[in-house]
Amino acid sequence: MTRLLDKDEPGGNAAAIPARAEIAPADTWDLTPLYESPEKWLADFTELQRTYPAIANFRGRVGTSAAVLRDALEAEKNFSLRAERLAHYASLRSSEDSSDSSNLARESQLDNLLTRLAETSAFIAPEIMAITDDAFQRYLDEPLLASWRVSLQKLRRLKLHTLSANEERLLALAQSPLRGHGETFSQLTNVDMRFGSLPDETGEERALSQSSYMSFLMKRDADVRRRAFHQFYKEFAEHQFTLAASLANSVKTDVFNARARNYATAREAALFQDDVPIAVYDNLIATVRANRAPLFRYYALRRRVLELPELHAYDAYVPIVANADTHVPFEEAIDMVISAVRPLGDEYSRVLEEGLRVARWCDRYESRGKRSGAFSSSSYGNPPFMLMNYKSDVFSDVYTLAHEAGHSMHTWFAQRARQYQDYHYPIFLAEVASTFNEELLTHHLLEKTEERAMRAYLINRQIDDIRSTVYRQTMFAEFEQIIHAKEEAGEPVTLQTFRESYRALLDTYFGTEVVIDEQLELECLRIPHFYSAFYVYKYATGLSAAVTLAQQVLAGGDASRYLGFLQSGGLQFPLPTLAAAGVDMATPAPIESTLRLFAQRVDELETLLN
Repeated sequence: MTRLLDKDEPGGNAAAIPARAEIAPADTWDLTPLYESPEKWLADFTELQRTYPAIANFRGRVGTSAAVLRDALEAEKNFSLRAERLAHYASLRSSEDSSDSSNLARESQLDNLLTRLAETSAFIAPEIMAITDDAFQRYLDEPLLASWRVSLQKLRRLKLHTLSANEERLLALAQSPLRGHGETFSQLTNVDMRFGSLPDETGEERALSQSSYMSFLMKRDADVRRRAFHQFYKEFAEHQFTLAASLANSVKTDVFNARARNYATAREAALFQDDVPIAVYDNLIATVRANRAPLFRYYALRRRVLELPELHAYDAYVPIVANADTHVPFEEAIDMVISAVRPLGDEYSRVLEEGLRVARWCDRYESRGKRSGAFSSSSYGNPPFMLMNYKSDVFSDVYTLAHEAGHSMHTWFAQRARQYQDYHYPIFLAEVASTFNEELLTHHLLEKTEERAMRAYLINRQIDDIRSTVYRQTMFAEFEQIIHAKEEAGEPVTLQTFRESYRALLDTYFGTEVVIDEQLELECLRIPHFYSAFYVYKYATGLSAAVTLAQQVLAGGDASRYLGFLQSGGLQFPLPTLAAAGVDMATPAPIESTLRLFAQRVDELETLLN
């Protein structure tokens, strides 16, 4: 989940990025399963606005009996289902064009209502926590609460971190303004920042945006990569103080929320939600730091093969196999992904293909005002929509499609197997399902080609995937840990803090084989995930789990345990869910196994290129 935007700059450079109206409807998502029109959305919004105060009728009564508790939970669920659907539509419309004032107004309008809904229902959790242990256990044993048993047990676990009803109300009221820095970051980077254009390797002038930036870095012409890098970061340098202030406020908000709820640190607060021990986070960083030698060897190989006098970070993305054909139209990308997921059975591949080709789950191409990057998004009982900014000359976009399809099918299976209160799977598990599909895609493509250069290309792709998902995301995770610890220790969190901390990590994770340009220190100011703190480590743990699970499915030919994992939704916490599927993330073993695969692939690539 990342960003983009066009700018109507003088000189017409933005014309290369089409307006939303210029995109063929077949290449956009079909949101009518959510709401047939904005007017239908407004009618549902108005109805929720009218009815939500009724939840207050349960105030002071939630814990009086199992029946009243059940009724309160069901009432809250009904409002939540409607709010989730409203939010889903509003978010998708804003993502397709965040320069459209009506889309922004809809989100703002809903944000205000959701704040009032959270405020009005804030008494429910504290009243559940106030139930005595004996009474709570008796209620759980009642058949009428059977469908709520798991979610109630998870909620009760938060007892020490749940405040009084009035305090919960104040926190609910405060969340929208406290999170305003995220909106500032989004509007600044998506709408206000202007990157201009520059000629590509053919001399054709092309718009530079957050979405097209990676396309420039994939070019074989080293000068194109260098110019794109410097032009891109020149715009970030001109806004660095605003961006640093926004990120600092995000960190301060994380620390405030953690302290308000009696957690020792913001990191502990984030991991507690998934019942993930701090040791899992620390094991990840320690294991990756201990296995950097193959990464440095790969950078040395990359510099030699590209015949560069020195390797810069902007040279780290272009495929080092020059003659691989990587022009893949979107329909062909669908073919590749569907073929790759065949080991998961007919239902999985059939539903996914229908969603991509017929039901228009995916919004495919870049347009002016559209959010950059990619994501999958759903609400209960509705299609799992995917946003992409697909470019046929960026082969990694095929993997992005497989990745988002993994998220979407995880949602599809979980919705059909679980009730609303149990279907929400945590991000820790979500990143397993997405990267699992990428592993299947790599296996499929390597199986079908014997051509030496193409095999080298695909192995290089997998190397870069592990590098960006395990090594790079672990660097990000370490950065988040450092800056939050500084705020918690009362140290200044400023632009200088961010640049110095990030520079030290760049030196650690790139080593002496890569020249670190000073502008790269600003990279920490453009990562959207830093506004959802302690999220990125789940990419690294997710891929490590996915590698293990994919190897099991491909070796054994039995996908039943993996499909059971998809169907589990959020019924259990992540570690036992993964243990049931066949991987133990409580130990460093899956991470070590993935980094051994990385080292093996570097050996294979070196042999192929020789």
